[in-house]
Amino acid sequence: MTDAMQDGTLRSSTSPRPARRQFVAGACAAAAWLAFTMAGRSGLPPGFARVFAATPAANANSADSGYDAFIALSQHLTGRTGFDKTLGQRVYVTLARSSSQFGQHVVALNTWLQNHGGVPSDTVTDAIKSDQPELAATVGDVMRAWYLGLVGESPHVQVVAYEKALMFDPVNDVLTIPSYCRDVPFYWTQKPGGA
Repeated sequence: MTDAMQDGTLRSSTSPRPARRQFVAGACAAAAWLAFTMAGRSGLPPGFARVFAATPAANANSADSGYDAFIALSQHLTGRTGFDKTLGQRVYVTLARSSSQFGQHVVALNTWLQNHGGVPSDTVTDAIKSDQPELAATVGDVMRAWYLGLVGESPHVQVVAYEKALMFDPVNDVLTIPSYCRDVPFYWTQKPGGA
């Protein structure tokens, strides 16, 4: 490959031919078309259709009332007045997929909370355990999803949030969300300089 200087600009003597560019663009377009066409069909390899079907927006429209009930429950349990809508939909859809009775449990929990209005949010699980243990488990699932960003049990745990998990809120003014090692291994075991 040789380069030639023409009009003050560097030009390559060998450049991709338009036919090759058209072929590559056509192949990419065909692959995208095939992926979107096949996403709705059954019998696809595991996980293929899930990539397209797992978007919260696609599933949230069919269950708006269920989502609203879930957000109302989440607000009562966490004491927060609002949530990130995209994260809320992701948490709701993932929890609903993890249990076929999740929607019924949310409605039952909201009813229980209305009838037991004086129960503080941090003691709901203990208060409901003796009456309806399956609802107590749902409270734990909802809290785990919001605070830890996890849904499900090992080995089928799904991560629905990391940096927006509520566990980081109390310390966000003094602690950076850990995402990588900031120094050499075990740097935290040594005394800081000047100490």
